[in-house]
Order: sequence, then structure tokens, then C-alpha cells
Amino acid sequence: MKLTTEIKKYINKSVLCWLATASKENIPNVSPKEIFTYHKTDNIIIANIASPQTVKNIKQNKKVCISFIDILVQKGFQLKGEAQILEKTDSEFKEMHSVLQELTGGKYPFTTITNVFIEHAKPIIAPKYMLYPETSEEAQIESAKKTYRL
Repeated sequence: MKLTTEIKKYINKSVLCWLATASKENIPNVSPKEIFTYHKTDNIIIANIASPQTVKNIKQNKKVCISFIDILVQKGFQLKGEAQILEKTDSEFKEMHSVLQELTGGKYPFTTITNVFIEHAKPIIAPKYMLYPETSEEAQIESAKKTYRL
């Protein structure tokens, strides 16, 4: 599936994403990822900075789920698809490495990249928007700022 403008907007507004994987024995693992972005129109790329379990799981079971939200607006997306681990020898590695390296500012070395092809997407919306339909994004931002002491 193609990533929509709205999905890309929330990727750009999110500080972390959470990548869920499972081993071949279906033992789950969820790991925060700080360096990630969309690449072209239909995939997410993630720098594998300190991710040995994530890499191992994807090599055994390529099904993954990524979640991210704008913490102030408390909206975002859950994306599901299949991942592959790219090594320095893969033809796409150099281009993707450059994109991710720019996000790290050169501070975090990484030698592999998780490349996720998205198959399904669904919005994540804080329950407050559903329980209190009059809630505006502005009100939610103010509430989140108080909660997070910003």
C-alpha cells in the first residue's frame, strides 16, 4: 500500500516508533526506534542502532507492526507489513543509509537497516476524542502539555 500524506505527517511529528516483531516460536518483542522515516511511497526504514533481537526476529519471521503517535495531539498510526534486514552489501543500503544518517546527525552508527513494506494501516486516536467528541486537537495539546509538564 502507498503511504498517505496523513501517515507521513505523523511519522514526521513522532519522536519514536515502536516496532513489534516475533521469533519463529512466536515470542513477541517490542522495541522503541528513534531513527526512522518513510522511504519513497510505500515503505518505512529504520536504523538498527542497538537492535539484535529485532534483527534476529525479522530474519526468522518477517511479519511486523509499527506504531507511532504525535504525543501532544495523541494521534498517529499502526502499520503492519513485512520487513527485511538490509546489509551494507545490498543495493538499496547506501541510499537508505544516507537518509537515516542525516537524521542521526552522524551520532549513531548502524550497519543494518530494517526496511518495512506496509500492507495495512489504521489510525491510532486517544480515547478522549471518542469519549468526548467536543475535544479539539488544541485542547488535547494543552492537556498533554500539562500531563508531560511541558
